[in-house]
Amino acid sequence: MTPSPAARWTAGWLLAAVWALSFPLFSSLGPHRLWGWCAAAGYLAAAAATALGHRRAALGAALLGAVALPLLYLVLTGQGQSEVGVIERSGRLLLDSGRLYVDQPAGVEEYTPYLPGMALLGLPRALLDGAFGPGGGWAVRLLGDARIWCAAALFAATWAGRRMLGAAPSPLLPVLVASPVVALPLAVSGVDLPLAGLCCLALAAAVSGRPAVAGAALAAACALKWTALPAVAVAVAVLAAGRGARAAVRCAGVTALGTAALVLPGALLQPAELWRQVFAFPTGRAAVATPASSPLPGHLLSGLGSWGWYLTVALLVLGGLGVGISLLVRPPRTVVAAADRLALGLTLAFLLAPAGRFGYLALPLLLVVWARSTTPGPAASRIVARSRPHRRRAGSRTS
Repeated sequence: MTPSPAARWTAGWLLAAVWALSFPLFSSLGPHRLWGWCAAAGYLAAAAATALGHRRAALGAALLGAVALPLLYLVLTGQGQSEVGVIERSGRLLLDSGRLYVDQPAGVEEYTPYLPGMALLGLPRALLDGAFGPGGGWAVRLLGDARIWCAAALFAATWAGRRMLGAAPSPLLPVLVASPVVALPLAVSGVDLPLAGLCCLALAAAVSGRPAVAGAALAAACALKWTALPAVAVAVAVLAAGRGARAAVRCAGVTALGTAALVLPGALLQPAELWRQVFAFPTGRAAVATPASSPLPGHLLSGLGSWGWYLTVALLVLGGLGVGISLLVRPPRTVVAAADRLALGLTLAFLLAPAGRFGYLALPLLLVVWARSTTPGPAASRIVARSRPHRRRAGSRTS
């Protein structure tokens, strides 16, 4: 017998509660443990409310327990993953000296494994500390915290993407925010949320035939982390298949110019540090070992010695080539297909990278769920086969 919708939702909230409880039981990180207790209570309350037929109350309980309470407590008490402090330090360095990286970092806490664009999310903290002094009141702590701006970037980008697709309101979106996929990184770190939102926006722009917007979103994403590069290939393939070579080239050109404008000043000022901290450190080739050491296949292989590191890099390249060939042979034409292809590429990259974390897999999962939360109208859901009149109409929209 098929379970009722209420039974499925109840089971889903219970699974989320079990997942949340694993953090206080097994994690050594204080912010993760606190999130786990709060989120587990929220998910259990959501399961009980769903079982009693109160779906809306269930969602409110999940959002309160998994997002609002832990986020506010951690922000106001200054707790979080080290990434929050790294972003805010980059903002202070940028404001004070125009530099982004600590010279000759001696320990893990001094590394900044992000491209220069990430420092912009740390500027609010630097500006508010300069105006009101370090610490400040609760409003300063809240408005200056990098997690708030990371979340704002995610929500703004995904909202804009849905508008481009003409998507109807979806109950999946608040559920996605309440789920551990978004709630955990939002509360403790937030660093991958802007990247995810910009990738969603870029795919939506590509599917709806806006190459310049797609290129601008991709440039912003590529200026945050180099792991955004697979999104460029997917968006260009979507545009090439549906809007022609000119649109694809325009998107690629805007991406390249925008990325250069955002990254080159910092790269020219500190080229050695950018290479050491952004590329060598995350791949396990710096003098200091990266803390990203979850037992994923690539990390296990690289731990076998130099030959293991080269083998996992070779497998990583082969995986990328495979996804690239699939884009040429069968390019995606809908936002769901594009998100699935990008999620596949990112999943392979995270699994085969010499260093990684299980948490990185939340990004492809977020892409897949977000794409399915969109219900585009006929004009945006599918790029129809090109014809001469269609190209003229598309050209007027994308100029």
